[in-house]
Amino acid sequence: MEFKFRCNHTDCKLKLKETERWFNSQRSTMETDNERVSLLHLVWGALLTESVHEEREFLLKFGLNQSSVPNAPHLENCKLSAYINMRLDTRAENESFPPWTNRKGLLDMYPASTAKEQLGSPRHRPISEGVYPPWITGSDEENYPLTRKVQRDIWVHQHPPNCWDPNVRFLVADWERLPGFGIGAQIAGMCGLLAIAINEKRVLVTNYYNRADHDGCKGSSRSSWSCYFLPETSQECRDRAFELMDNKEALEKGIITTKDNYSSKQIWAGRAPRVWGDPWSYLQPTTEINGTLIAYHRKMDRRWWRAQAVRYLMRFLTEYTCGLLNVARHAAFGKEAAKMVLTGLPREWPNVEVANNSGSDIEDFVWSSHRPWIPRPMLSMHVRMGDKACEMKVVEFEKYMLLADRIRKHFPHLNSIWLSTEMQEVVDKSKLYPHWNFYFTNVTRQVGNMTMAIYEASLGRETSTNYPLVNFLMATDSDFFIGALGSTWCFLIDGMRNTGGKVMSGYLSVNKDRFW
Repeated sequence: MEFKFRCNHTDCKLKLKETERWFNSQRSTMETDNERVSLLHLVWGALLTESVHEEREFLLKFGLNQSSVPNAPHLENCKLSAYINMRLDTRAENESFPPWTNRKGLLDMYPASTAKEQLGSPRHRPISEGVYPPWITGSDEENYPLTRKVQRDIWVHQHPPNCWDPNVRFLVADWERLPGFGIGAQIAGMCGLLAIAINEKRVLVTNYYNRADHDGCKGSSRSSWSCYFLPETSQECRDRAFELMDNKEALEKGIITTKDNYSSKQIWAGRAPRVWGDPWSYLQPTTEINGTLIAYHRKMDRRWWRAQAVRYLMRFLTEYTCGLLNVARHAAFGKEAAKMVLTGLPREWPNVEVANNSGSDIEDFVWSSHRPWIPRPMLSMHVRMGDKACEMKVVEFEKYMLLADRIRKHFPHLNSIWLSTEMQEVVDKSKLYPHWNFYFTNVTRQVGNMTMAIYEASLGRETSTNYPLVNFLMATDSDFFIGALGSTWCFLIDGMRNTGGKVMSGYLSVNKDRFW
């Protein structure tokens, strides 16, 4: 069955009916653990809908209530996450910065108990005293050099206090949409434009994003990067930039520029910003190719900069993207999560209520910041083949698995692989390795030497955009990664991991970037 990335109204109705039929046929004889696992998995899946009314309708049909459904550890509260993300990306009233503090998640909103705490708490210290953007995890040693400072400085650059200040200049750019350009190439191009904007002291404003031009992206987020991630600048700056686009004098004076003002060489191979010195000169050598750590190559500045740029552009997920990840995790890990949760419930479930303890302070303010559960440790593997052979040396799946076995020799508790590939042949070969647990999105894959453009067209724009982004984000969150640095997609995953606390996890690559 083809994987559905969004539970729309029709899909949810069908899912509710299928679940109802199964439940009615099984409830009277629900005695085995497998049956209880299947029920809980189906209940969680049916509740993956945006409609509160449909949730209540579903529970009533099965004689259940909310208190009899245990929390799903692998699912995220997307509305809450979207609220927190927006709050942490918006300048506080009468303040220079968003509420970035030493407190994580919702703890910043926990009411202070005393006047002393209100005045002296670290969360009320100015950001200049060393509090940095909350989207960076891990220690400084676990990220690329200067990552925290650079991310803070990019945010400040992209969010001037007054967008109507006549000294504020802009660079407005559509996302690349030439035939044959994949998502990775589009992001790499925008990383180059962000470098130009910083070098020229302009605010980058992204415009039309063809991959978001589908029915899943609603309202103003349609055809916009903001369907998937929070915008690169404030709405005020976007409004001002688009107003200036209609001003001939502003264009002539260079107050605003567009992508057409720059050559392909400037965008794709331009100078990385030097405002932070040359931090790429002291990158830790944690990437291995053919058994050797790569301590130096000719494009270290580009590798460092693209990592910073892609981290900034993807710093916060939208509610829509969060929902895509929920659906993917449920399809992949939902039954394991149900089995795990049921070990702590009475044998009589679902005929008894479950104490969720919702509303307690520690759940609301502390545990709410924890990432959704996935089987750990997790190795992500992106196997790129097909028409990529015209750009890089492609490697058979067997070599990837040899590298996976090497990792497991050092970390024997590793047995889970998130497999990302466009080739059906690779998925079929994964069945030859029964000692590994493979997880992957169930989309139609390429058979033979079909070009990527034809393959994506066969999936449709929504699916061909959503499932790669899910794979990308799963790879950045995994404990280990095996890929091909000759692939722009793997190059960007590497950048996200190296600005997401994963530097010391290392990176085993089956080839090198073709420009090194």
